Amino acid sequence: MDAPTTENLDAVINIDENEESIKNKDVKLEENPFEQKKRKRTSVIWNDFNEIILLDGTKKVQCIHCLKRLAYSNNGATTQYHRHLKGCLSRKLADKKQKLLAVNEVGGESEVAIANFKYDHAKVKEKASHMILVHEYPFNMVEHEVFNVFIKTATPYYQKISRNTARNDCISTFELEKKKLKTMLGSVNRVSLTADFWKSGQKIGYMCLTCHFVDSSWKLQKRIINFCDVPPPHSGVVISDAIFKSLLDWGLENKVCTITLDNANNNDAAVRILKDSIKRKLMLGGKIFHVRCCAHVINLLVQDGLSEIETVIENVRESVKNLIASEARLIKFGEIAKQLQLPSKKLILDCPTRWNATYAMLAAALEFREVFPRYKDRDAGYNWLPSNEDWDRTEHVCNFLSVFEEVTNVISRSEYPIANIFLPEVWKIKEVLNEKSLDENDYISAMACKMKFKFDKYWGECNFVMAIAAVLDPQFKMTLINFSFPKIYQGFEVARNIKRVHDALYQLYNEYVVDYTSSNAGQSASKSIEGSSSVGGNNSKFKTRGRMEFDQFVRNADNIQPTKSDLDVYLEEGVFLCSDDLDSDFDALEWWKANNLKFRILSKMASDILSIPITTVASEFAFSTGRRVIDVYRASLSTKTIQALLCGGDWVRPLYKTKKQSKVSVHHIY
Repeated sequence: MDAPTTENLDAVINIDENEESIKNKDVKLEENPFEQKKRKRTSVIWNDFNEIILLDGTKKVQCIHCLKRLAYSNNGATTQYHRHLKGCLSRKLADKKQKLLAVNEVGGESEVAIANFKYDHAKVKEKASHMILVHEYPFNMVEHEVFNVFIKTATPYYQKISRNTARNDCISTFELEKKKLKTMLGSVNRVSLTADFWKSGQKIGYMCLTCHFVDSSWKLQKRIINFCDVPPPHSGVVISDAIFKSLLDWGLENKVCTITLDNANNNDAAVRILKDSIKRKLMLGGKIFHVRCCAHVINLLVQDGLSEIETVIENVRESVKNLIASEARLIKFGEIAKQLQLPSKKLILDCPTRWNATYAMLAAALEFREVFPRYKDRDAGYNWLPSNEDWDRTEHVCNFLSVFEEVTNVISRSEYPIANIFLPEVWKIKEVLNEKSLDENDYISAMACKMKFKFDKYWGECNFVMAIAAVLDPQFKMTLINFSFPKIYQGFEVARNIKRVHDALYQLYNEYVVDYTSSNAGQSASKSIEGSSSVGGNNSKFKTRGRMEFDQFVRNADNIQPTKSDLDVYLEEGVFLCSDDLDSDFDALEWWKANNLKFRILSKMASDILSIPITTVASEFAFSTGRRVIDVYRASLSTKTIQALLCGGDWVRPLYKTKKQSKVSVHHIY
């Protein structure tokens, strides 16, 4: 081993001078692109040492800090290199140099900390797994050449990650986040569920089960707790078994408040079986356990109405299909639109099973009403030109359906899809149907009558979830029930349904009183025992006798009024107005958070009821992600890996949600 030289000692004082002087040394770095690739070194010691070859062919190992050369170990031993680093003065001085500003951005907010930079490969792997889960990147992205060059440019300490390592890290993140979510759900009293089914391009049926709850900060949360394959047939028994198995896995089998499903016979059967499987007493005797997806009901309702103008819709659909099938036709169509100075909008081809897609197609085509006949003159093969009468019908239908489009936008919001927002929309729908059923145009009247029949089928009976949630919104209370029910129902049904809501509201509140009393009985008893043991003999007996006499006086006193309940006080206070008009951005949960101490029992009831989703949008939205994850390139992924990708991405995404992203966004599902 070479003895330390003067230059080695100077490196402690001035590293830069030694780095410049090494250029004049008889040293060359070992670089041979044609040499057979050696096995990758795994020891972290090589982050601080370089292997060099002298001109005489002698191999040495040189410290990058003090430039001291050590003997090369042929057997791969690194003990002497570790020993050198422990006493390397240059390395110690480098650690004590000027500190760096470390800026971390999480959730759109910057966290600044002053510390020495230290490369943490475990942290890098964790963030890489988050990147793959959140942005749905493929596993092999970490092996892309330019990506590695980019990261290596940012930090020379970066160590490459293989696709298999990335996959394993994603699975580890999934398992870690699952434990965190289980801990969070352990402190929640009740949860609500939404479930939906979807078939992938590989003909595998998947179920997405989403859990909705209010956390300790009174924020509405939704998490996908399962994205699993469900083998056919999708009968009620199979669906209920899949759901209940997930609940057992998460320990939620006795915390379920409601479940929201589409209107299908197999879902109805699944709900009946689930009711028998859940041991905890259901709210209102299970009357509100099954929530029918309101967006799906509106879809069925409008689809029935659209069947009255099927011929008109078919002509517009075939016209759009013919145009978008050829780029040359679209160019010719666009030239005519420019000549007429029409706004540059695009034609939309609908999905026949989704009414709002059909509405969007009709509304977009209506903008080009004057273009279609001129295009017909230039294309003899175009045979689906709607007549003027058809265009008039299309215009009237679009005006009619615009109300349903607005309602769908309201109830399909992904961030705040709770039941208190829907009752005002229901009576708006009923008013439009009553008005349009008397329309002078026969086709509009026929549409409205069909839709009105379907409306009465699903909402003819009072919807307790919708009504009770509206009452628990301090902007509405019973005032909205008294205002809207005469618009929804007729005759004696108005008073009957108002009374049913009132009685159900108090019955549900009394159930919460019983639960609250029983949960606090043990604590009260223990406190009473501690209090009595601290008081001596005769004094304790005197207090007991005095209290008994006072209690008897209270029971016999006619002039003493009973204490009002939280619900009585809440309803007597009247509606809460933020301004002259109702505030569309008003958050009912924030109000209950501020009044939690005032309404101890009623606030618990409000947190459970207001977390009930009225649509399956949250679960179905996952399938738009699933469609990208389970594409033809990922068809070989196992169902377990797909579950980790979908659930893990849903759990990690809130960690990086910025204020801009947290704004309410509308997703057209039906």
